Amino acid sequence: MITRRPLLAALGFSAVTPALAQPGVDRPQPKLPTEPLVIVTRNGTRHTFAVEMAVSPDHQMIGLMFRPSVGADEGMLFDWGQPRESSMWMRNTIAPLDMVFIAADGRIHRIAERTVPYSLTPVDSRGPVRATLELQAGITEKLDIRVGDRVQHRIFGTAP
Repeated sequence: MITRRPLLAALGFSAVTPALAQPGVDRPQPKLPTEPLVIVTRNGTRHTFAVEMAVSPDHQMIGLMFRPSVGADEGMLFDWGQPRESSMWMRNTIAPLDMVFIAADGRIHRIAERTVPYSLTPVDSRGPVRATLELQAGITEKLDIRVGDRVQHRIFGTAP
């Protein structure tokens, strides 16, 4: 009698091994280059952040996964290159985040506050956006950042 368990076990192991060998799949990616970004609220208050630039698909896929925290003046900017629908998730993301979806003109289109760590539920832009900004959870409420506020950054042609 031939048993299939060793074969299935071997196939299962080989299917998992390549994924674990990829950088960032089981650990955070190295810190990406940072750039200044400013959010100007409707009353003119300016909030400055140092944001890591997630430009390549590999960097965007990993994002802030496995990082235990995000500083109050830090974040990660996902530059999609051109306006498109953005759908994010919190897979392997330890720290809760605020996700700020930004239109091509630098206007904040949508904010998803306090996203849930490890959740596989999509967090959608609900319309085309040029970029998605991930910030410390609760910072948009604390700083009174709202939909319609302006983001100044070179990708919007409004470098701070």
